[in-house]
Amino acid sequence: MKSQSFKFKGLVYAVVAAFALVLLTFNFSWAATAAKHYTELEFAPLPEIKLPKYERYKLDNGMVVYLMENHELPLVSGAALIGTGDRFEPSDKVGLAQMVGTVMRTGGTRSHTPDELNQMLEQRAASVETDINETSGTANFEALSEDVDTVLGLFAEILREPMFAEDKLALAKTQERGKISRRNDDPNEIAQREFKKLVYGKDSPYARTTEYGTLDKISRPDLVKFYQQYFYPNNMILGIVGDFDSKKMKSLIQAKFGDWKPNPNLTKPQLPQVTAKGGGVFFVNRPQLTQSSILIGHLGGQFNNPDYPALDVLNGVLNGFGGRLFNEVRSRQGLAYSVYGYWSPRYDYPGIFVAGGQTRSDATVQFVKSLQAEIKRIQTQPVTAKELAFAKESTLNSFVFNFEDPAQTLSRLMRYEYYGYPSDFLFRYQKAVAATTAADVQRVAQKYLKPDALVTLVVGNQTAINPPLTQLAKQITSIDVTIPGSPQVQS
Repeated sequence: MKSQSFKFKGLVYAVVAAFALVLLTFNFSWAATAAKHYTELEFAPLPEIKLPKYERYKLDNGMVVYLMENHELPLVSGAALIGTGDRFEPSDKVGLAQMVGTVMRTGGTRSHTPDELNQMLEQRAASVETDINETSGTANFEALSEDVDTVLGLFAEILREPMFAEDKLALAKTQERGKISRRNDDPNEIAQREFKKLVYGKDSPYARTTEYGTLDKISRPDLVKFYQQYFYPNNMILGIVGDFDSKKMKSLIQAKFGDWKPNPNLTKPQLPQVTAKGGGVFFVNRPQLTQSSILIGHLGGQFNNPDYPALDVLNGVLNGFGGRLFNEVRSRQGLAYSVYGYWSPRYDYPGIFVAGGQTRSDATVQFVKSLQAEIKRIQTQPVTAKELAFAKESTLNSFVFNFEDPAQTLSRLMRYEYYGYPSDFLFRYQKAVAATTAADVQRVAQKYLKPDALVTLVVGNQTAINPPLTQLAKQITSIDVTIPGSPQVQS
């Protein structure tokens, strides 16, 4: 019996193997006849993008509220945008806004200690986070639908009644000192930091860096003063998306935020002035490096510039697989694994145009010259029909990722209102990209790109860069990135 069983199993295995071989042969045969070159692939037209249903209203105290129901999962998330930013902090206390954003969450509230807050959120698998970046303050929460009453209450507490505990401020400052001490470890981080200083000016709020000295001057009263200057309901936009009933959510928001007193004398602070700086070649010597990190560019513009869509198509011509920089600098010349160049605007102040990448030390000068040549070429050599189609298609295809989920869409609507943009700005942009011509791309390249006013920054090994940087300019300005001061034990 045992022998017959083995024979039967052997027969089964043989049949299965034969069938698998036939199937495999069929699949290979099908694949061979069906395979196409990527240029031959055809895709269905992109579907029309529509905004999910949402509601916008305003509380009596001036707080703007957006609600967007989404019942796919039993989750609710919310975000608040507060009209502030680290660009408004005093120049001798750089890092203050970041401390406010951090300790606002970690420092507890009038009703709950930091540990109590953490425990209550952890028990519900919920989160509340706060931050202050360059141009805004942000606060976010996530919760299960069944816990939204409690979590929204804690969220409101943190926004309305932060205690800024001294010990949590001391901890945040210690952590920031650690970041300062490590900030020269990554050559790319050095390049990005110092490039902003060269483009905006080292004292510009858009380029300043937190130092040991500025951190030491920050005290708890500074945090309280900064908070009291900006955190009011009439200086805030709240958005909530997820599994909730709008009528009940309105009642909940009224209960948590309705009695928060507005500031009737609130005025929007004047934005810092931005002026273009001169060009030049700058160098940071890091003897331990075997390759150079390179950035070149100059001051850019804003999203609300009517030419922004054409400039974004220009980005598509320069970048990505099939872009001019990839084809020329990476593929043909073999100077870098990654290379890029893009017009990068901001919402309410000028952004930058930047090109760059990393290359081996002995190819540094050639790499810079190749970037310069491509910038000039896009001004003088018309974009081909193939390049234009590729750039527009990639730009429009990536457009759909702005609407991957309702929370992302709601965040964008809030951001547009925060910066004073029309709610249909993204769709205006989409139409303008579709209408962009080759002549438009060349026109904006000639108008906005300034090859003769480029800031060129190299972070690399001076002795290994050969030919030397003097082939790029007679004067090479060295930048000292030594970290001033030393960590203090006391806060």
